[in-house]
This record gives sequence, C-alpha cells and structure tokens, in this order.
Amino acid sequence: MKDDMGVIATDNRKIQLFYNSDSNKGQQTFAYLKSSKKKVLNVDLCKTKVTATQWTELADLLNKPIKGLINTDHADFIKEYGENPDLKSEDDWLKVLENNPKVVTQPIVVNGDKAIQIDTPSEVVPFLEDED
Repeated sequence: MKDDMGVIATDNRKIQLFYNSDSNKGQQTFAYLKSSKKKVLNVDLCKTKVTATQWTELADLLNKPIKGLINTDHADFIKEYGENPDLKSEDDWLKVLENNPKVVTQPIVVNGDKAIQIDTPSEVVPFLEDED
C-alpha cells in the first residue's frame, strides 16, 4: 500500500460533498449539510473539475468500481455513449466522469475516512450527529 497522502482530505470536522447542483437531490443534500456546525466543502460537479485521481479515491472510499459512480441510465450518458457502451477499462469509465460529471449517480459525502453515496438527502443526518 502506498504511504502517500490522498488528494481528498480526510478531516472529521469537515464534510465534503461532491454533487450536481442541477439535481434536486444534490441541492437538498447541500441544504442539509449547510445546517451543520461542521465545515462543509461543497464540490459542485457542474462547476469544479474533479481529477481522475480524486474519482479513484472516491470510488476506493466507497468500495466501488469507477463504473459504480456512473448513472448509465442518465440521458446525457445514453446520448454520448449509447445504451450498451463499449467501455471496458477503469480508464474508460474515468474519462466518462472527467468529461461528463453530470452522470454521477448521486451526491457523495466524505467525512473523515467514511464516504457514502446519498439516495435520500436525510442520509447525511448521521454525519451531522457525530458533532462534538
């Protein structure tokens, strides 16, 4: 295992939200987090470019393959890659994320060494309850 520090900071007092501000789920999740006493670093995928290294780190924290971060049913994904895309390698999927981050399945919350993908905005509550 490499001993270098990751690109994504893991601080228990800071919550990082990777989300699409164009989605209702992303907006609602951000609203929940703003009510926290913890510092929230929001990464709006519509405005901020996330690197391949960061996507890989997020996938590792979530214990998922890169493909698991992508909504292959998203209209933008289907328009660009079709319904049966010929994407075989992790690098292929990383390129999808780098070039079209709107296809991310759902908001991702990182707090310390924990990360979750948010299905419903209220799922962030346990992160807020960990406050000192």
